[in-house]
Amino acid sequence: MSDTCEGKKNDKKLADEIEYNLPEGSYLCQDTGFQGFEISGVNIVQPKKKPRGGELTEEEKERNRTISSVRVRVEHAICGVKRCKIVKEKLRNWKHKFKDFVMETCCE
Repeated sequence: MSDTCEGKKNDKKLADEIEYNLPEGSYLCQDTGFQGFEISGVNIVQPKKKPRGGELTEEEKERNRTISSVRVRVEHAICGVKRCKIVKEKLRNWKHKFKDFVMETCCE
């Protein structure tokens, strides 16, 4: 998990700014909002977008369904975190790293 950041910020832009240290050969599942994001030595698993004016092959559609079945579990976990109202509301505590501590607590 990266540190929390203020305001609205595009996920891809934030990912480009952060230095990720993932083990070489590991897999990173990401959605199409991260198109073009890569980390050297890491295998990227991402759904294939339908080409403009074209169609996906049956193999590509099946692979997208497989990726989607994993992704839906991740989205449900994120929804569970957001049920902790403290994560969604404006937090007026200025203690160092407190926001990160709140997020880690809600993710457990």
